[in-house]
Amino acid sequence: MKASEMKKLSTAELETKLKDLKAELFNLRFQLAINQLENPMRVSAVKKDIARVKTILRENELSSGTNA
Repeated sequence: MKASEMKKLSTAELETKLKDLKAELFNLRFQLAINQLENPMRVSAVKKDIARVKTILRENELSSGTNA
């Protein structure tokens, strides 16, 4: 998913997406450990998606002025 598409999502949707991506990364790492991973490049793609979601969540947090 592109960053421009992610910016259109609400905070709750982004947090759900982040949770799903972390679960997917866990499963991919498990498959990698037992040599059943079909596409090893998917691991890095999921990591980048997690970083995108976290960045957008942080941008939203700073723009709303609710930083501590």
